[in-house]
Amino acid sequence: MLLPAGKGRFVAKNRRSKISSINFSNLKSQISNLKPQTSNLKEMKLFDVYPLYNITPVKAQDVFVTDENGQEYLDLYGGHGVISIGHTHPKYVEKITDQIQKIGFYSNAVQNPLQVELAEKLGKLSGCEDYQLFLCNSGAEANENALKLASFETGKAKIIAFENAFHGRTSAAVAVTDNEKINAPLNSQHSVCFLALNDPEALENELAKNDVCAVIIEPIQGVGGLDQGTTRFFKEVEKLCKKHEVVLILDEVQSGYGRSGKFFAFQHHQIEPDIITVAKGMGNGFPIGGIMVHPRIKAKYGMLGTTFGGNHLACAAAISVLEVIENEKLIDNVNEVSAYFFEKAKSLPQVKKIKGRGLMLGLEFDFEVAELRKKLIYEKHIFTGGSNNKNLIRILPPLTVKKEHIDRFFEALDSIEKLDMSIEKRK
Repeated sequence: MLLPAGKGRFVAKNRRSKISSINFSNLKSQISNLKPQTSNLKEMKLFDVYPLYNITPVKAQDVFVTDENGQEYLDLYGGHGVISIGHTHPKYVEKITDQIQKIGFYSNAVQNPLQVELAEKLGKLSGCEDYQLFLCNSGAEANENALKLASFETGKAKIIAFENAFHGRTSAAVAVTDNEKINAPLNSQHSVCFLALNDPEALENELAKNDVCAVIIEPIQGVGGLDQGTTRFFKEVEKLCKKHEVVLILDEVQSGYGRSGKFFAFQHHQIEPDIITVAKGMGNGFPIGGIMVHPRIKAKYGMLGTTFGGNHLACAAAISVLEVIENEKLIDNVNEVSAYFFEKAKSLPQVKKIKGRGLMLGLEFDFEVAELRKKLIYEKHIFTGGSNNKNLIRILPPLTVKKEHIDRFFEALDSIEKLDMSIEKRK
């Protein structure tokens, strides 16, 4: 209870009838002088799992990326080979913008005609019209579903993969990835056997044990360093899988969508996989993945499923990618620019080996390339990629890249080499 006690003052009487004096003028002044203790405020931080270059891209166009300071970079890496038709292609932007103004998402509980349109266009352009399409959100998820489907189909659990393989970071996908550092004990519970490429006898010996559900293989290894099996080996793999009734999975997550010079890299070997996995270039940066399933494998309700996979916006992005690849004849461009790249690379004495196909390329040196890649990005403003092979630079540009962009890359390599030689002489 407050009682008057003169100008600007009141007294408070408590239940025990003890009176205390309160000066509201002083109290107001004290409150206004209070400051928040900012040192105690907490801010959520990112989970620090990525070693990052000190570059912040804010916009991109075709094969170029621009940072916050206005510096332009030639993108010969495409964000791990994701950018297929070029950054912010106008047809791509138009298609996505138009779709988001209609409907961006609904679940797979209802009809989505865009999924049907995507399947038809993908089948036609890839030459795999008789396959069935299941849509998901990423390459790892595609491989995860492919392995699960193979296990359903065969009733078995063991998987054969290959040395230096990379198939993703989810449970089964990372288990068939040949890298102990990213496999947790949970992942190691899967039954996986890693074999060397181009060793059909070793494969025959494992398949003869009659406990394998799938063989999963990249037509061209990505993270592993651009190694690949021979046509003879791929044909033997196909033959042995049929003989032992094992599902053959071709991981085209990075090599697919025209990057190898054919729509799918396995098509260089004239084989027919049971399941094909796709992602990366499929959406040109929009998250989408899928598995293409041979017609002999039958679908059942509930055996696979996804909330976001095949949503309206993702399908619109993927449809526009196929339209641009076809209308702009980008696979022809891949083959033309690839041939030019190989010729230019042969003229560089520092390059010990040229690896890969199409625009999924690698240059192998006789030294580790980490410092060279830093010079390329910070001094020459060119993005490139690395791999498990520390001596290898990976080149995965948008499929729209031109010969003049390849010239700039090799001129940069040449000038860095000459500068380093000059420094060595001064020493």
